[in-house]
Amino acid sequence: MADTAAEPLSILIAGASGFIGTPLVRALREAGHHVTTLVRREPHTATEFRWAPGQRPLDPAIVDGADVVINLAGANIGKLPWTAKYREEIRRSRVDATDTLVEAMRHASTPPALFLSGSASGVYGDRPADVLQDDAAPGTGFLAEVCTAWEAAANAAPDGVRVITLRTGIVIGEGGGALAPILPLTRFGLGSRLGTGGQHWPWIALEDEVGAIVHLATSPSASGVSGPVNLAGPEPVVADRITKRVAEDLHRPYLFRIPEFALRLALQDAADEMLLSSQQMVPTKLLESGYAFRYTHASDAVDAVL
Repeated sequence: MADTAAEPLSILIAGASGFIGTPLVRALREAGHHVTTLVRREPHTATEFRWAPGQRPLDPAIVDGADVVINLAGANIGKLPWTAKYREEIRRSRVDATDTLVEAMRHASTPPALFLSGSASGVYGDRPADVLQDDAAPGTGFLAEVCTAWEAAANAAPDGVRVITLRTGIVIGEGGGALAPILPLTRFGLGSRLGTGGQHWPWIALEDEVGAIVHLATSPSASGVSGPVNLAGPEPVVADRITKRVAEDLHRPYLFRIPEFALRLALQDAADEMLLSSQQMVPTKLLESGYAFRYTHASDAVDAVL
């Protein structure tokens, strides 16, 4: 996909057991890098360190000397309903984890050269009329507010630490991500257009999500990249093309349309934030830094899963 560092790097990852984190750890280790992870349970190996973001400080020695720190920690936004309590958990889990890592960097003798911290396409809000470059301003809405706070926490890293915020789109992959709620309904013959189906979904294949993060973390050609980076496939696509492709691959009917009011009745404002918002993200920085996408069409990414 792109060139990688000539020498193995020391990389610390938070959120290593998640949908993206698990294959990311595997890819980095297969590339020869030394990967350590932060866990919330008792460590099982010498490459694991326990932490409790928001409850106690992280030992700066864990961060000290790492070449790269990658932060993917955060509560699952797909867990519904979004009660007031769970909204706060979504926000605090991301900001607390980032604050904890940044504070450890401040007290480390040798802070990391690079900090890649999570964000999401939700930072843009609903922007149907805009083509969204990497540095586009945040929009409005709950997820936009969460992502803005999340990115601000990352950008508080000490001087000398290059910060990249990973504005991840809708991830298409096996075992989770965007297809998790769509697959079972489609298998039961309930594949449906969501709203008008014309809203842009900023999709990215899981393989490219992982590949892009590896590229940004380890590739010399990405050494000048900083700030927000859009992690989205190069082909803009509307939601209907993805949901319809799932039905085609599963050989199931695609007969229904779920109107916006029904989605809002079932999911409340999560419907607007997760399914009905439109974000035509362009991965300009990623492409200019030399990353070559494995999947350039959303239909191919869906096919690869199914």
